[in-house]
Amino acid sequence: MRFFHVLLMTVFLLLAPNAVRAQQGAFGRGVPHIAAELIGESATPQPGQGTTIAFSMTPEPGWHGYWENPGDAGLGMTVKWMLPRGVSVGALRYPVPETLLISGLMNHVYEGPYGILAKLTVAPDVPAGTPLPIRVRADWLACTDKVCVPEGAELTLDLTAGDGAILPSRRAQFDGWRGHLPRPLGSEARYALVDGRLRLAIPFPAGADARDVHLFPLADGLARYAAPQSVSREGDHLLIETEAGQGLKPGPVQAVLRTGDHVGFLLTARPGDVPAARSGTLRTVLIALGGAVLGGLLLNIMPCVFPILGLKAMKLAKAGGDEHVVRREALAYSLGIILTCLALGGLLLGLRAAGAAVGWAFQLQDPRIILGLLLLVTAIAFNLAGLFELGAYGGGGKLAGKGGLAGAFWTGVLVAFVATPCTGPFMGAAMGAALVLPLAAALAVFAGLGLGLALPFLALAFVPALRTGLPDRAHGWAGCRRSCRCRCS
Repeated sequence: MRFFHVLLMTVFLLLAPNAVRAQQGAFGRGVPHIAAELIGESATPQPGQGTTIAFSMTPEPGWHGYWENPGDAGLGMTVKWMLPRGVSVGALRYPVPETLLISGLMNHVYEGPYGILAKLTVAPDVPAGTPLPIRVRADWLACTDKVCVPEGAELTLDLTAGDGAILPSRRAQFDGWRGHLPRPLGSEARYALVDGRLRLAIPFPAGADARDVHLFPLADGLARYAAPQSVSREGDHLLIETEAGQGLKPGPVQAVLRTGDHVGFLLTARPGDVPAARSGTLRTVLIALGGAVLGGLLLNIMPCVFPILGLKAMKLAKAGGDEHVVRREALAYSLGIILTCLALGGLLLGLRAAGAAVGWAFQLQDPRIILGLLLLVTAIAFNLAGLFELGAYGGGGKLAGKGGLAGAFWTGVLVAFVATPCTGPFMGAAMGAALVLPLAAALAVFAGLGLGLALPFLALAFVPALRTGLPDRAHGWAGCRRSCRCRCS
């Protein structure tokens, strides 16, 4: 929906500029969401040289502007210059952008103040003291994560041909903006297409710092913007692997490589041999898998899981010393949890691949499923209170209430199904990584979540010493019958 909203706003901006200008800002507001100012580094550019000018852009909190290649949605700045004789302006130079993923769409944006630079050249035959009025019509798109608004302004800058003097404060301001521009990469990179995958080998010294690495294609077709990018180092090269874009033609391509906070390099890549980049993906998978196991383990103390775990622990105690039975039930319980996590994860990945904007625990965002679980839990509560027998009641409660392996398995299914809304440390990052990893790796993360959720019950089953503190069959359950009117059978 956001993509179509952006598309409609973009068409409106292109086809109806007068209407856009008439309602500067959002919905007729007089102040735009991204304030723009045209600034010159020198107020007296020297004939034969010139100066640098900048669009100083300041978004309101929660709003963002776009890079020259906006990504899956959005629009970069468009300008129309009105210049005096003897003055020319070069192409716009954008700082290294940020990534913003919304509903599966990758946006290349700026969420804080930024400067877009351009080189202004003054002809050598312009006499000193000549007024140089610079006029420009600029249009851009301002967005939040929910709405986009086309904005624009008539900007002016009055300069005078002179000696090119620059104030120290102004030089520092422009030096800051220049520090965020991508620097030319000294050597050419290589790229290869293999089975729909794009691989790049980028010359980069082994000792040089590279953080939060991301490749921003300058033109469509090189890579799918929202696809995950695996990054690894091999000697004096950075290896990047991602999903190739549609319609990429052989030949040189350009991109910006981010290597830090608004720091990066402008590179040119040509077709060539590139080894597969695997270590980065493997490391990401291992970290996500560890986070999923820890997150699943901590889910056991959440209110939606702990009571069920307690009931199953009591059933272990009820089984007495038959270790064979105890361990078989624990394995069945664990299998029910892991298979359910895999099924929910696979369904989630399938729905997202089909274009649905769903996340983890999506099944418990459906009012019909919530109503069914509410009725089930209410019925079980009335049954435990002794109001009626639940023997004829179907569904998950009947399945989970069975004895033996079947009951253990369906209890695990119920635990995994209702535990998904609970969150805890380690789990959020692991689930986020699973949504962008390859299919096999993503399913491994979901299986790790199930394993972590089942670990306490497995520990009780395979380490008899942990069960010594639980009520035993001879005393604990008899005491339960004497002290309360609970259903202990």
